[in-house]
Amino acid sequence: MTFTPEYNGNLRSNIIKVPEAVEKASGIKVFGRTIRSFVFTTDVAIIRNCNADAVIAIYPFTPQPVISHAITQAADIPVFSGVGGGTTRGPRVVALAVDAEQQGAMGVVVNAPTKNQVITSIKQRLEIPVIVTVLNEREDIQGRLDAGADIINVSAASRTPEVVLEIRKKFPDIPIIATGGPTNESVKQTIDAGANAITFTPPTTADLFKSMMTRYRE
Repeated sequence: MTFTPEYNGNLRSNIIKVPEAVEKASGIKVFGRTIRSFVFTTDVAIIRNCNADAVIAIYPFTPQPVISHAITQAADIPVFSGVGGGTTRGPRVVALAVDAEQQGAMGVVVNAPTKNQVITSIKQRLEIPVIVTVLNEREDIQGRLDAGADIINVSAASRTPEVVLEIRKKFPDIPIIATGGPTNESVKQTIDAGANAITFTPPTTADLFKSMMTRYRE
């Protein structure tokens, strides 16, 4: 077994770690960098104190350039920026994607309702990969790929492993990112189903503070 030396320092050793099972994933190579884990957050404090390979910065509001700029500037790992496609549509999505690339994002992520012609318009303008979110196995994956999707992002809650498995049967070579769940076992199940990389939802800063303040009180 190869030994990997590790340095943590005195003040930054308390970091959020992705489940160890993520290391079993094949990863997806983007511009020569292998990415196995994505932390799903827009909290720059968590991004700076997490061992994930990259950030998937999606949030439940209309995408705003100032938010993606702040995350990209603060992050010390690659950022894959959400650019809408649901509530935010059409030319604005394309403009947001172009802006994200210009600010240094390594990829852009569009929501499941995004129309194929919008995906095509984005792909015609960008060099970085376009990631399309998929919610179930009934979606027209071939249509997404034909439109220009480079990576599929499966987000199907507890059914994610099943959806990944069905997609992988039909498309053995496409890159798949998928939500891995909270445990090593759920992550392993998703990887075994065919996911190349895993998104990990970290604890909130409120949760982290709760345990920290409990220690302080003791």
